[in-house]
Parts: sequence; C-alpha cells; structure tokens
Amino acid sequence: MSGPEAEGGIPEIDGSTPALQEAARELQAAEHDARVAFDCIALGELDRAHTSAVTARVAVEAALTALQAALAQGGPAPAAEVQPPHMI
Repeated sequence: MSGPEAEGGIPEIDGSTPALQEAARELQAAEHDARVAFDCIALGELDRAHTSAVTARVAVEAALTALQAALAQGGPAPAAEVQPPHMI
C-alpha cells in the first residue's frame, strides 16, 4: 500500500501493532457513527439517531478492548511528553 494512509483513508500509525491499528479503525467508525447520530437528531430522525449512537458506543468499546490488548502485550512506549500549544 502506498501513501500515508491505509485502506479506507485511515492514517497509518508508525510502529503500531495490529491491536493499535484496530483501535484506530474502531475510533474512526465511532466518530462517523456519532456524526450520523448528531445529524439524525437535527433532522428529527430519533430512531436512526439512537441506532447510530448505540453503534458508536459499540465501536468505542471495541477500541478500548483493542487498546487493552495492546497494553497487555507491552505496546509501544509512550511518545515524549508533548507541550500544549501556547494560547494567544
């Protein structure tokens, strides 16, 4: 695969394990489903909003499971501490 993104437009995470890649995919899915739920609420489609919100929650839980697996396997060491940007 070429370029900085994996299949489906998901950015590759350098040095990541399959568990971390899965966590990233699940978090992107959760983000999408949460946006759909938000839009459905705005449109008054509450049944569809509920379904999308539940799907987002399931994706977040799957991401947590993948992250726990990565931590249990001794995943990559945390990156150096990043200083927050200065507020102007």
